[in-house]
Amino acid sequence: MAGRQTKKTGTSSKGGRALLHSKKFWIVILAFLLLIAIPQCSGGTKSDTQPTAEASASSSAPESSEPTDTASSSTPVPTDTATTDAAPAPENTAAAASGDAAQSSLATTVLETLPVKGRAPKTGYSRDQFGQAWSDVDHNGCDTRNDILKRDMTNVTFKSGTHDCVVLTGTLDDPYTGTTIQFQRGQRTSTAVQIDHVVALSDAWQTGAQQLSSDQRLQLANDPYNLLAVDGPANEQKSDSDAASWLPSNTAFRCEYVARQIGVKSKYSLWVTQGEKSAMQTVLSSCPTQTVPTDGGVSQGAKVATAAAAQNSTAQASSGSGSGSNSGAAAAQQPAQTADSGSSDVYYGSCSDVRAAGKAPLYAGQPGYRSGLDKDHDGVACEAKK
Repeated sequence: MAGRQTKKTGTSSKGGRALLHSKKFWIVILAFLLLIAIPQCSGGTKSDTQPTAEASASSSAPESSEPTDTASSSTPVPTDTATTDAAPAPENTAAAASGDAAQSSLATTVLETLPVKGRAPKTGYSRDQFGQAWSDVDHNGCDTRNDILKRDMTNVTFKSGTHDCVVLTGTLDDPYTGTTIQFQRGQRTSTAVQIDHVVALSDAWQTGAQQLSSDQRLQLANDPYNLLAVDGPANEQKSDSDAASWLPSNTAFRCEYVARQIGVKSKYSLWVTQGEKSAMQTVLSSCPTQTVPTDGGVSQGAKVATAAAAQNSTAQASSGSGSGSNSGAAAAQQPAQTADSGSSDVYYGSCSDVRAAGKAPLYAGQPGYRSGLDKDHDGVACEAKK
């Protein structure tokens, strides 16, 4: 009996061990499953994901338009303030720079940069101090006079065989008088349109040009920035005057005229006299936004004003005398013909003598002009060689 019990117990023990073995297996399995499941529910995982959500919320906070969001935390406030203050700064800086650039080009501003001195003696001045008249300084094959005629006139035609270098005819809306001049190259007509040095060479000589090199003076005399095609008699009337003693009769052009004088004097480091500066300030007081011209020729605005003045002048001439649109040219030629009668007082044996006297080129009607010096009989003697 006892043997049987022992056997039974042994059998039972074996079964228990198997059962125990089976429980360990499932415990291991359960423990493994718990290890997987616990992180999904644990606070540690939640805290890992929470900063991401908070960071996302924090990064979107500055874009919020709600004022309460900005006020709810002290951290976003400096961020919003920095963003608001920094964004417009480049635009304001650019606007300020643009304003400074515009301000610096005002004629009144540039005028203040010019030295004010008394006029130096004219001793030693001659046209030759500024090189040969109408030299081809830009080396385009054409002399300066014809370059300016071509630039400033409309309906231009050229002498054949000159590579469009010699202007035969053209129409000029004269900025000095506000009249329209029909230009025709010829012995008695070429003087109707002359090329004016806006800052006269004699005036330049007495306000600093003596200190320039010969090359700089040559450049000044032929610089398109200092040259305008204008009514001949008006140019002769101006002579070597500055703004204190002469201004264009076309009041619509006075502001630009004075501004260009200021620009030329600034470009070539010349000075102004006190009387000249006062006269310029008086003119510019009527146009405080006038800027210094940046290139050669008459501005579009001045061209429009001059064209309007020319139309009015033509209309008045037509109603008064019936002379038509050519009245400007006829009037321009009159002083030249008058001057021609007294030309015998001056005599030049050759163009070398004319150049030595600083009078080249010599136009029909001017003292010393004679047909013997005018080889092509176009009204201009002793021109620069082409």
